[in-house]
Amino acid sequence: MSISRRFVLLGGTAFGAVAAYGILRPMRPAVAAEGEFEVTLSQEEWRERLTPEQYMILRDHGTEPPFSSPLNDEKRVGTFHCAGCDQALFDSATKFDSHTGWPSFYDYLPDAIGTSEDNSLGMMRIEVHCSRCGGHQGHVFQDGPPPTGLRYCINGLAMTFKPSEA
Repeated sequence: MSISRRFVLLGGTAFGAVAAYGILRPMRPAVAAEGEFEVTLSQEEWRERLTPEQYMILRDHGTEPPFSSPLNDEKRVGTFHCAGCDQALFDSATKFDSHTGWPSFYDYLPDAIGTSEDNSLGMMRIEVHCSRCGGHQGHVFQDGPPPTGLRYCINGLAMTFKPSEA
């Protein structure tokens, strides 16, 4: 099969259009999740509290590069907390290696997270956010291990880790 010049040009145009959509589409509002939350700060206060990378994830629904978070390899017993408000979100006993490059959990602590529909990137996903401050944590997928069958795929920069005291 030979590739024609027309095929290459059309393919390049299509690729460019898709890339431009991702770059040029309007940014989501700088609000982590809709609703009222116990911890509510102005955008300026969030910027003072968080690093630029954490702000991008927690407040602008960003995603860190895969395999970039030290929490991906965290194996100690303890609790993962929201980096925005310090609410405990996940127990280390529910963490597993999903081989996706992000910390993954099959369950969360009671009342710790909320979810909302995320239709970005041309697909429907379920976004996970902190129930206390609304900070974007990541997404949940239905391809996790028992007992829940769920995979909470969470940005490491959206969390901190507190080891259990022996």
